[in-house]
Amino acid sequence: MINFAHRGASEYAPENTLSSFYLGLLQGANGIETDVQRTKDGVLVLFHDDTVDRVTDGSGKLCDFTLEELKKLKVYGNNTTGFYDRIVTLREFLEKFSNYDITFAIELKGAGVEEETLSMIEEFGIMEKTTFTSFKFDYIKKIKELNKNARVGWLTDDITDDAVERLKEIGGEEMCPKAETVTNDLMKKWRSESLGVRAWGVSDVSLMKKMCDLKVDGMTVNFPDRLFQYINSL
Repeated sequence: MINFAHRGASEYAPENTLSSFYLGLLQGANGIETDVQRTKDGVLVLFHDDTVDRVTDGSGKLCDFTLEELKKLKVYGNNTTGFYDRIVTLREFLEKFSNYDITFAIELKGAGVEEETLSMIEEFGIMEKTTFTSFKFDYIKKIKELNKNARVGWLTDDITDDAVERLKEIGGEEMCPKAETVTNDLMKKWRSESLGVRAWGVSDVSLMKKMCDLKVDGMTVNFPDRLFQYINSL
């Protein structure tokens, strides 16, 4: 079971920051999930939303900021202690974490980031430990076109036979369903298709336990400490 710290330990620390990623590992995560998009001046940064409003002290679309401008923002997230961190680039992240024995899930958030993201993952030598994911099918298709050996997963909350077939057509390896939609029958079907399964949207402990019972390959959680404790109690 891969315990993916979702944007790091994002229940406790400012999401998609170094502090959140480090805390996730300290809490027992053996995987990190994060999001990649591009700044106004073309730098790949780790950030989830289209705008900076929700988690920082700034306002506006991320793509309208240069990296220098983004670095001045304080990332607070959900925490209420006054602690903040800063936006990090993909390169800065890989310099810190690529040597860890962990699994990476890299979500492509915008068009045109595929080639550079793939190139950087190759540069840091973690292709075998990385899955490229997106809700946008064309993004993961592009990754496969660039490197057929790259592992890709399709994030979706609409589970259909067509979705499985489309993923298989491009040689995709992983189905990434919303946790509340996962059933035993679906798991059997995906296993029969030799697909890996990573669940997202694991919002509480009861859903987390259900995913463990269904034997998904991994799940993204904002609270990797609770999943670590549960797995080790079994």
